[in-house]
Amino acid sequence: MGIGLAAVARPAYITSGRAADLGVHRSVEDLRRRSHAVLDAAYAAGMRYVDVARSYGRAEEFLASWLAAHPAIDDVEIGSKWGYRYVGDWQLDAAVHEVKDHSLAMFRTQLAETAALLGPRPAVYHVHSATLDTGVLDDTALHCALAGLRDRGVRVGISTSGPRQADAVRRAIAVTVDGAPLFTSVQSTWNVLEPSVGSALAEAAAAGARVIVKEPVANGRLVPGGDVAAEAIAAAHGVPLDQLAIAAALAQPWAWRVLSGAVDAGQVVSNAAAADLAEVPLDELGALAEPAADYWAARGKRAWV
Repeated sequence: MGIGLAAVARPAYITSGRAADLGVHRSVEDLRRRSHAVLDAAYAAGMRYVDVARSYGRAEEFLASWLAAHPAIDDVEIGSKWGYRYVGDWQLDAAVHEVKDHSLAMFRTQLAETAALLGPRPAVYHVHSATLDTGVLDDTALHCALAGLRDRGVRVGISTSGPRQADAVRRAIAVTVDGAPLFTSVQSTWNVLEPSVGSALAEAAAAGARVIVKEPVANGRLVPGGDVAAEAIAAAHGVPLDQLAIAAALAQPWAWRVLSGAVDAGQVVSNAAAADLAEVPLDELGALAEPAADYWAARGKRAWV
């Protein structure tokens, strides 16, 4: 497993339960301390991949300060992302929280910003939410710039969202620069409610890409007290729903890492226990799948809280 800071390093996000999980304590210093506690728990649980992004509030900054406080830790792999700019100004009620820009200029700007905070530590740099419509998968000038990063030893990849994730994944793994694959890391939303990208992720893994699963608990729908049908399956097997949902993702043979999006140490511990489940009722869980368009339409209506 790995740990992602999308939900803990900014005051507002779309995950369920934030009022209970975070309360009113969401200042920069509050969330810096909380992010450090999550990273401490994740490291203690054996997680050695950390996922951040330029748009995740101050995620890169919080990770950098955690690393500075633990100079002996040199076995954590860092993946970050460019392509969205955080514009929420640390306000819960911001009209807009992030702005998408997949231009070459944005890549150069955000790569420099990432390097200023994390130096040479990031081993993976993803295009954030690559889709066919932004042109990022067809921009040859951008691809050449990304290839320069690849040729310096950084794994270049994409993350995906939306009902056409599979199309983006397949397009990305077909891109080559100077005869070599450009995108060799793919981070996609896969969970038992929205598994539609699974076959494309299997193809990506077969082509040599590393596959990272994000949102395995569906932004809080697959945790205790969440989806009623999923909760019934978890109860029948005597397993907390978050663990069952993450175990289903871990059971996919193409998954290299599955990300926890925990916002406190207790959630990290519970999520990590998914790796210890001996049996996962994949057939039962498979019946929970929703049409991809419906899943993403509902996700798009979730409030930032």
